[in-house]
Amino acid sequence: MSHHDDDFNFEPIRGLPEKLPEGEVILWQGSPAALQLAREALNLTWVAGYFLLLVIWRVAVSLETVALPVALGHAVPFVVIGLLACLIIYGVATVQARATVYTLTNKRVAMRIGAALTMTLNLPYTWIGTAQLSQRRNGTGTIAFELIGDTRLSYLMTWPHVRPWRIAKTQPALRCIPDAANVARIFAEAADTRVSEPQITRSDRAESAAVAAE
Repeated sequence: MSHHDDDFNFEPIRGLPEKLPEGEVILWQGSPAALQLAREALNLTWVAGYFLLLVIWRVAVSLETVALPVALGHAVPFVVIGLLACLIIYGVATVQARATVYTLTNKRVAMRIGAALTMTLNLPYTWIGTAQLSQRRNGTGTIAFELIGDTRLSYLMTWPHVRPWRIAKTQPALRCIPDAANVARIFAEAADTRVSEPQITRSDRAESAAVAAE
């Protein structure tokens, strides 16, 4: 049993709050890559770059009055604080990634998200108008979904599992997932099949007419 299952052992199926209805099957499950999530959602690269600039500035200023070894010593506090900040960011991203399970079935996208307050978003394919794939060179990427109709989600409640800066109309997203192109293909095929299925509803008109005739 994985650590994910230990943390959420109340789930009948990993990542889902209840058993799948008859006829629904899981096509793919995954979670964000922690390091990539730290870079994209929590600005790890920018924070590291900021502290690197502070170190360079501190050494440059100190070199005007002291020798290089002493100047390097003056920069040590900035290095320590910068490392701590980056470790905290990476830790937060790791917790978020461990708490997250994205699921694609033949009928919907399900997103179990939230480290402190866990919730599951169920997005039937019929709610999704378009999907956009943003992929990195290492194969990780984000698939964002534009919802149709009156469906609205809270940007703050669903962050970081959203497309950045789409606040007025939040777009839920599978953030920083490995092998994103393959996942996008699975989604496209499942969504196309589901949306093209005929929707059959029961009508009692014929039965009512027969009763009237009698």
